Amino acid sequence: MKRNKERKIKEFNTRLDVFGLDGKAVDKIQLDEEVFDGRVNQTLLYEAKKMYEANCRRGTASSKTRSEVSGGGAKPWKQKGTGRARVGSSRNPVWRHGGVAFGPRPRDFSYSMPKKALKKALISGLNARLSENMVKAVVEIKLDKPKTSAFKAILDNLKVEGKVLVVVEAITKDVKRSSGNLKRVSLKEGKNINVRDVLLNGCILVEKTALENLGEKLK
Repeated sequence: MKRNKERKIKEFNTRLDVFGLDGKAVDKIQLDEEVFDGRVNQTLLYEAKKMYEANCRRGTASSKTRSEVSGGGAKPWKQKGTGRARVGSSRNPVWRHGGVAFGPRPRDFSYSMPKKALKKALISGLNARLSENMVKAVVEIKLDKPKTSAFKAILDNLKVEGKVLVVVEAITKDVKRSSGNLKRVSLKEGKNINVRDVLLNGCILVEKTALENLGEKLK
């Protein structure tokens, strides 16, 4: 059985600056210390990430057994008298062009974890990103026109680099179209994020309202 590896981060800051779209701090937000307590359960993080990735597998890999390979109906040579080993079919796995023994077959790799475990894993992932100062709160992500350059300007103003998870309260048409061409940006609503999203992206840019509601949801 795997042993739970849990660590508590010292000097964990639960008070975040809230930035405007121009990159200037305009407010502060106090996170719920009951939820964001600085504890990171590495075992749950690993198990949850493994589950989400297993659920993404198509499971369509397939190989043919000796009974499915075309041909091989006739016995290659008689059973006795030739001095050679007995063979029943030229499509046995030992021979070239034969079937595959114990090869992959179509299957469903998906499975599920308890809801409480997934919730704790998400909290652990957020705590880890908070300890690295990789969570930035903004007032609201709003655009007048759906332009990629406008969305990129917001990221530049906030000094966000690398892969970023943008968490909004509700995805608008303009924001979705503006961020669609940026490969390093993942756009999600706060109610739909999971621990895999948190771990795959180095930085989290989250709206103030979405962060408050996420804290309530994770209680």
